[in-house]
Amino acid sequence: MPGPLDRPSTSPSPVTTYRSWPEWVQRTVPVAVLVALMWVLEFIDLFAGGRLNQFGIQPLEPGGMTGILFAPLLHSGFGHLVSNTVPLLVLGVMIAWITHRWWLITAGVWLLGGLFTWVIGGIGTNHIGASLVVYGYAAFLVTYGILSRRLSAVLGAVVTVLLYGGFVWGFLPLNPRVSWEGHLAGAAAGVVVAFADTRQARRDLRQRRALQER
Repeated sequence: MPGPLDRPSTSPSPVTTYRSWPEWVQRTVPVAVLVALMWVLEFIDLFAGGRLNQFGIQPLEPGGMTGILFAPLLHSGFGHLVSNTVPLLVLGVMIAWITHRWWLITAGVWLLGGLFTWVIGGIGTNHIGASLVVYGYAAFLVTYGILSRRLSAVLGAVVTVLLYGGFVWGFLPLNPRVSWEGHLAGAAAGVVVAFADTRQARRDLRQRRALQER
């Protein structure tokens, strides 16, 4: 006799479970997971004797382009990581809440900022650290607020300036151990991504103005 048929599983899929979470959790979790990954890698690097840091961005070296993918995940020590953790969480969650496109914006800032660093960084240097993304987030939020003119975006820009306006000092080559090129490249990427992300909103605004002037 044939055996009993297996009943279909009624347990929800991970995607379904994720979508059932409160909205604030859905917006916050991806940012927290990214930061947690950085901490895990830093512990691994501790036991690896710092060997993971060789996978940073090495400007104008063809092999150094792989660092575009890995550099923001790597840090020179826990002090370096701690200094990036809070602003990465704060600015990342703000982007997630204001735009609802955290993944897309992060990918744009990450890849463009890494590419710009590879182009403008000093030859023979190795660039690591999430500050590239942090500066990209800050520049994105300020530019996005100016361009979109949405209330939440403008408030986000104001909060960013109040909390992290001092970031401008990071553009200056004051410390040879600090990647000012990465800061500048990340900020430039944030501005570019903000312009790209608000293209439709700016077009709509121009159309409304044209109608009002008739």
